[in-house]
Amino acid sequence: MLDWSHCPAVERAADRVSGAWVFRGTRVPVKALFENLEGGATVGEFLEWFPGVSAAHVDAVLEHAQQSLEEA
Repeated sequence: MLDWSHCPAVERAADRVSGAWVFRGTRVPVKALFENLEGGATVGEFLEWFPGVSAAHVDAVLEHAQQSLEEA
């Protein structure tokens, strides 16, 4: 499991979205990005479907995930 606590594009609060990691300033779970990508969506489509999420958010999350996997 990835440690999202060091990714500046995400945040977590116990009283929001059941404590799930979400894109900072939104209620969109980070998990939604990966589920949509696994389902065949493009990043562009994801950004259309979740307008509160920015391309910078997505880039930071994907970069954090890649770095975490390389370190593992």
